[in-house]
Amino acid sequence: MEKGKVLIVIPAFNEENNITKVIRDIRESVQGTEYDILVINDCSLDNTSTNARLTDGVKVVDLPFNLGIGGAVQTGFKYANRNGYDYMVQIDGDGQHIPREVEKLLDAMTRSGCDMVIGSRFLDIKSYRTTWSRRLGIKVFYVLFRMLIKTKVTDSTSGFRIYNRRSIELLSRYYPDDYPEPDAIIVLKKYGLSISEVGVEMREREHGASSITPIKSPYYMAKVILSILFSYTRTRW
Repeated sequence: MEKGKVLIVIPAFNEENNITKVIRDIRESVQGTEYDILVINDCSLDNTSTNARLTDGVKVVDLPFNLGIGGAVQTGFKYANRNGYDYMVQIDGDGQHIPREVEKLLDAMTRSGCDMVIGSRFLDIKSYRTTWSRRLGIKVFYVLFRMLIKTKVTDSTSGFRIYNRRSIELLSRYYPDDYPEPDAIIVLKKYGLSISEVGVEMREREHGASSITPIKSPYYMAKVILSILFSYTRTRW
């Protein structure tokens, strides 16, 4: 990895049972790279902020209102942009992303020279791969991206990603709100930035539950498809 300032951003909402372990795992696993950790507390109703602040050396931003994942991550982009970070790594606060895999993202960005690298569960890696209904949706998104932007993206909903300076500057201004992970792919491609993937291992969250249940998955999938299509048609090439 080229020398540069790295910011690891953890968007978190009601993750008091996971946030401390996520931070500890990052510190134990990410070696040989200088980095800062920023927790974006999305107006949690529990002790997410308190637990994060009890960890020495971690920066915490408490949002005054719940902005959702899009607003929380864009806060990270704005922080990274204003403070001159060269790279930003996004890790979810629920513990599904394994911090030792951060090195794969860093190495993949160095090798590929791409502006964003996505950590994918579906590239010859034995990993927790979420529910069958979510996997079906991800396959539908794969076909959609092949049709719209001629790009293969096997895990478009993965929130485990690394961005370089160019993508940080762009997404600090134009990061999508509702379904940011797939929509951001459209935004980056339409502004001429490059994207690649690397296979990573993920695990099931230990505490709490995802807001997207098997029953809600078809509704979620339909809304994401509409969101992708809107992003494609309203964003300038």
